[in-house]
Amino acid sequence: MENKMNASDQTDVLDHGPFYHGTRADLKVGDLLTAGFQSNYKPEIIMNHIYFTALVNGAGLAAALAQGNGDQRVYLVEPTGAFENDPNVTDKKFPGNPTRSYRSQAPLKIVGEITDWVRQTPEEIQTWRERLANNKGEIIN
Repeated sequence: MENKMNASDQTDVLDHGPFYHGTRADLKVGDLLTAGFQSNYKPEIIMNHIYFTALVNGAGLAAALAQGNGDQRVYLVEPTGAFENDPNVTDKKFPGNPTRSYRSQAPLKIVGEITDWVRQTPEEIQTWRERLANNKGEIIN
C-alpha cells in the first residue's frame, strides 16, 4: 500500500496501515469511500473528510454507531491521497493519537472486508449513543 503524502506530513502520522473503515454500507472491493455525507455523530453536519483507523475494533465500533439499517461492516481500506491525524480525537482534544484515527479529503479505496472484530453488545452501543448525544464538543470538520 502506497501512502501518497509528502515527507513532512509523514512525520506527524503514526501509522502506515493497514487501515479500516466501519460502516453499514454494502460495498465491494474497488469501491471508493468519499467525504460529503452526514456525520454519524451529528447528522446536521456534512463531513468534509472520510475517516478511518488503524484499529480494526475501532472501525467495528464506528460500524455499530453508523447510520442506517444495514449490517455492520468493516472494510480494509487504502488512502488514495494525503491524510492526517483526526483532530477530533488527537492533539486538539487528546494528546497523541490514542485511537489511531485519521481523515482524508481524498477517497479511500476498499481493498477487502474484515469479518473478525470485537462486536459491541446492544447495551454497549446504547451507552456509546448516549455518550455521543450528551457530548457538547464541536466536530472539527
